[in-house]
Amino acid sequence: MAIGVWISLIAYFVLMIAIGIYAMRTSTSTSEDYMLGGRTLSPKVAALSAGASDMSGWLLLGLPGAMFVSGLGSAWIGIGLFVGAFFNWVLVAPRLREQTVHYGNAITIPAFLANRFPTRAMSLRTVSAIVIVVFFAVYTASGLVAGGKLFESAFAGVINIGGLSDYATGIIITLGVVLVYTVVGGFLAVSMTDFVQGCIMMLALVIMPSVVLFGEGGGGFSQASQTLNEVDPTLLSWTDGLTFIGWLSAVTWGLGYFGQPHIIVRFMAIRTLKDVPIARNIGMSWMAISLIGAVSLGIFGRAYAIRNGMNVEDPETIFIILADLLFHPLVTGFLYAALLAAVMSTISSQLLVASSSLTEDFYRLFLRKEATEKETVGVGRISVILVGLVAAVIASDPNSQVLGLVSNAWAGFGAAFGPVIILSLMWSRTNGAGAIAGMVVGALTVMIWIALGWNGEFMGGPGVYEIIPGFIASFIAILVVSNATADAGEYQHIDRK
Repeated sequence: MAIGVWISLIAYFVLMIAIGIYAMRTSTSTSEDYMLGGRTLSPKVAALSAGASDMSGWLLLGLPGAMFVSGLGSAWIGIGLFVGAFFNWVLVAPRLREQTVHYGNAITIPAFLANRFPTRAMSLRTVSAIVIVVFFAVYTASGLVAGGKLFESAFAGVINIGGLSDYATGIIITLGVVLVYTVVGGFLAVSMTDFVQGCIMMLALVIMPSVVLFGEGGGGFSQASQTLNEVDPTLLSWTDGLTFIGWLSAVTWGLGYFGQPHIIVRFMAIRTLKDVPIARNIGMSWMAISLIGAVSLGIFGRAYAIRNGMNVEDPETIFIILADLLFHPLVTGFLYAALLAAVMSTISSQLLVASSSLTEDFYRLFLRKEATEKETVGVGRISVILVGLVAAVIASDPNSQVLGLVSNAWAGFGAAFGPVIILSLMWSRTNGAGAIAGMVVGALTVMIWIALGWNGEFMGGPGVYEIIPGFIASFIAILVVSNATADAGEYQHIDRK
C-alpha cells in the first residue's frame, strides 16, 4: 500500500477525532447538548449532516453497484429518494422543529410522540424505542459491512490484527474510529463530522465519474454509450426490462424518508425555524450532485471496465477498484476517505439515535427517573458502545450485501415511523391509540413481508419492496383506529403570532 494512501487516511482519521474532542469541550454538559447539540445547528451543517447521515456507504457502494449490474433502470431508486427527501424537508422539517419544542422540548422521536400523545405516553416510548434499537442495529451493520469491504478490497494482507481476516479488520477499524468521536463528542461531533464528510463525499462523486469518462481509457460519453450498447442496449434505457412493480419498488424508497430517526432528528436540531428553507436548498443541491455522481460512476464504470478488460467480481466494489487504479496514491487515499466518510457519517448518527432512545426511553424511564445530567450523558456513551458491538456481530458475515441490509432497515423505519410522524404533525385527530397501531402494524408488516420472501418474489412475479405494504398498512391503521377511538384532545394548537 502506497505511503500516500496512508497519509490521506491518517489525516482523515485525525481530523474526525479532533472534531470529536472540540465538540466534547463545547457541547456535552447536558443530555440535550449530548443528544441534540443544544439545537444550535446552522443551516449548512444541518443540511449536509442530514444528507451525509442519510446516504451512507450505499451512495458509494450500493447504488453504483446496482447501476453497474442493471443500468439506468436502477436510477429510479435515486429519483424516488430525491423526491422523498424534498417533501420531507417541506412537510416534516419545519413542523417537527416547531412541535418538538412546543410539546415539552422533546429531544428524541419517542419522547416527542409521548408528549404529543400523553394518554399513551409509556406505550409509545417503549414501542418506538424498541423499533429504533432493533432496526438501527441492522442499519448500522450495513455501514460496517461497507467498511469491511473497503479494507478487504483495498488493504488485502496489509493490516493484520490478531490473525483476523481483512474484512473483520475493516469492521474493527471503522467502528473504532466512529466510537471515539461519537462517544467523546456526541451529537455536535456527529453533525460537524457529517458536514466535513458530506463535502468529501460530494467531491469524490464529482472527481471519480469525470476521470472515468474523460481520463485515459475512458473515451467520453460517446465511447461509453457505444460500449454499453454493444454489451446490452437495455443498460442505457430507463424502462426496458423494468416492470411496473419493479419501477414502483424503486421509486417508493422515497417514502422511507419520513420515518428515518437519524435524518429527521437533524430537523429538531436546526438553530431556528427560519433556517429550515435555507437548509433545505443546501441539502437538496448536495443530494442532486451526489446522486448524479453515484449513478454516473456505476453506469460509466461498467463501460470503463468492459473497454479495459477488467474483471469486477463484486459490483459494489467498483468505486474502490477505480480509486486504486486511476489516481495518485494521495488522491486514492482521499477517495477511500470519502467512502469511509459515507460509512462513518451514517454509523455515528445511527449509534447516537439508538443510544438516545436507550438512555431517555429505557434507562431514564424505567430504571433511574432521577438520573442527573452527568449520569445520563455517561449512560448515553455506554449505550453507543453497546449498539456498535451488536451491529458488528450482525455485520460479521462477509457475504452480506450493503444494499440488501439498507433496504430492509430503511423499509422498517419508513413504515413504522413515516405515517405516524406525518399524521401526528399534520392531522389533529390523530390519537395515541392510532399512533401505536400504526407503528406496530407498519413494523410487523415489513418483517412478515421479508420473512415470507415477498420482497424477492410475489405471486409468481417480481418482488414488491416491503415499504409499500408496510407504509400503506400503517397509514390505514392510524386513520381507522384514531377515528374508531375517542379524541382525547391531545393536539395543542400553536399560536404563531
